[in-house]
Amino acid sequence: MKKLLTVIAYSIALLTTATALADNSDLHTVATFDAQHPPGNIAITPSGRKFLSIHGFYGQKQKIMELLADGTTKPYPNEEWAYAYNNGKGFYGVLGINVSADGVLWMLDTSGPDHAGRLVGWNTTTEQLEKIIYLAKPTITDTSFLNDLAVDNKNGYIYIADTAQGSQAAIIAVNLKTGTARRILQDSHYTTAENIDIVIEGRTMKIGGQAARLGVNPITLEPNEDWLYFGSMSGTSVYRVATSALINESLSNKELEEKVQHYGTKPISDGIIVDGGGNIYVTDITNGAIGVVKPSGDYQVLFKDERLVWPDGFSYGADDKIYVTVNKLHRSPILNKGKDDSQGQYSVLSFKPLVKGKVGR
Repeated sequence: MKKLLTVIAYSIALLTTATALADNSDLHTVATFDAQHPPGNIAITPSGRKFLSIHGFYGQKQKIMELLADGTTKPYPNEEWAYAYNNGKGFYGVLGINVSADGVLWMLDTSGPDHAGRLVGWNTTTEQLEKIIYLAKPTITDTSFLNDLAVDNKNGYIYIADTAQGSQAAIIAVNLKTGTARRILQDSHYTTAENIDIVIEGRTMKIGGQAARLGVNPITLEPNEDWLYFGSMSGTSVYRVATSALINESLSNKELEEKVQHYGTKPISDGIIVDGGGNIYVTDITNGAIGVVKPSGDYQVLFKDERLVWPDGFSYGADDKIYVTVNKLHRSPILNKGKDDSQGQYSVLSFKPLVKGKVGR
């Protein structure tokens, strides 16, 4: 019965995509990138500077870049740090990036068999290394894939979506002051993948020859930072949990699970972001669209456009617009039997949210 209900919910989500809420002319191309700079996620400082991770599925040595006002890019933070790890500087592979209110760019460096994961904070005002927080076992597992992150300025935490295999998928809560980290909501239906295929352009996405089943990935905080929203990439639900519960170390995993709430229905998705009215924007990768989960819990497409070929990550801009990366990830070698069919063309787009990111800002 549970599986049947999941299928029904997912079918309903797809049916609601028939009519878009907004006109595609309201979706603007901000920048385009070549084969050397396929974007992963985007992070924008309070002053408007734009930073992007470079997606590892395309095998580039550069890991981070800054998007300049004229549409060009430069390695960031500098030539020593922007590329592959070497002698204590650089990165193994970065997807998740975010900026704290004080202008620190937090870059999530994934773990591997021979190295721990890291949160690397770079102060974009002083242009100096702020802090490195290491993420080692048992905080991470053998199958950890440190994917995306949300910065909780109010409580001084970062929450990480670890898209580990199967029931190992979890959220990691990191105390920025002490550097301590806790693995939470592992082996929970809130963080593990549902048994549904990711089908794009008529092809089922496979990893290692098996149909991809990806757990918790989309993760974001609402503007007042009282609630963390998240869900599985291979999942049909958006959940939320109070940040006061996430930082309460006295709660057992079971007690924390009891505080998670179902917020709404979504399609298979990569990134999410929430506006000041409780609308959750979703990168609807299987439909080539950007959708929105309304406070009622219902899902509807906002934009369906030929430019949205695997929309990936969101960020709010200083201009009150939402920015989104597009990287054609299903055409990358990792998801396309070793062949790159992306044509080396990627982009960042922007649009106005239904409600400003923070009410009264």
